[in-house]
Amino acid sequence: MSHPIRLSRRRLLGTAAVLGGAAIGLAGCGRESADALTRLRAGGDLVVGLSGERPFGFTDGVGRPTGEGPEVARAVAAGLGGAGLVAVQVPFERLVPDLLDQRFDLISVGLTITPLRCQQVAFSRPDYVARTALLVPTGNPLGVATLGGVRRTGATLGVLRGSAEFEYALAAGIGSDRIVQFDSQGALVRGVGGREAQVGALTRISLLDEVRRNAGIGLQVTPGFAPEVNGRPVVGAGAFAFRPADTELRAEFDRELTALQESGRWLELVRPFGFTEENLPPRDLTVDDLCARTPES
Repeated sequence: MSHPIRLSRRRLLGTAAVLGGAAIGLAGCGRESADALTRLRAGGDLVVGLSGERPFGFTDGVGRPTGEGPEVARAVAAGLGGAGLVAVQVPFERLVPDLLDQRFDLISVGLTITPLRCQQVAFSRPDYVARTALLVPTGNPLGVATLGGVRRTGATLGVLRGSAEFEYALAAGIGSDRIVQFDSQGALVRGVGGREAQVGALTRISLLDEVRRNAGIGLQVTPGFAPEVNGRPVVGAGAFAFRPADTELRAEFDRELTALQESGRWLELVRPFGFTEENLPPRDLTVDDLCARTPES
């Protein structure tokens, strides 16, 4: 089920502002990662793809990219000699195709690492870990706490189009005819509030942020849980996504990201967006583990 994307005037203005800058920032930028690194080391901007999803990656009222991902990416860019960020904002399901079409240097929305996505893009080291949760009417009348519970009740489930939650829902045995796909995080919340779907699924951080900003909507967020694939719980972790050929840019980005995480600077950057020490990835958690869908210990 498809729903039209509704852009506010603020979002339209912000998008227009960043699109112009992105076109300039990517001018002459080819497939090789050295081009982006050269641009950064010469004091240029890092061009990131966003989808307007709070608190992971969005543009504020004046078109400035912010959120967990952009603030971390901005610090990484500065460490590589760059001036800052320019953002291209697209619908969530367009992030990977537009990255591969070279509209931006990397995706900066906290993209969840899944085996399917690992076949399409190259991920940085894990940027954060976060649990999934459900968005339900106040009082949780269906009593659901996991995707398995949603399947057992026969409820309709709302997810973002192209999201990891869509993959998790199918793995939980929820039929595609019971899954309602929305084009944005805001549309998902409104859809559950308007009973277009009886339950929603997303990272708990995102859902808590939405409920805080929409007081009185009559919805609540369940405790977090680990989705199951093939009967085993999986780690929910997100990262920055690159084109597979951009190995040098990804390696340099990883070096700076690791330094931020180990110094404590990462936590300072992300705490304003609802992240805590619990969201810092274990040092030994690797992309290879996540691409292989290693179960939680």
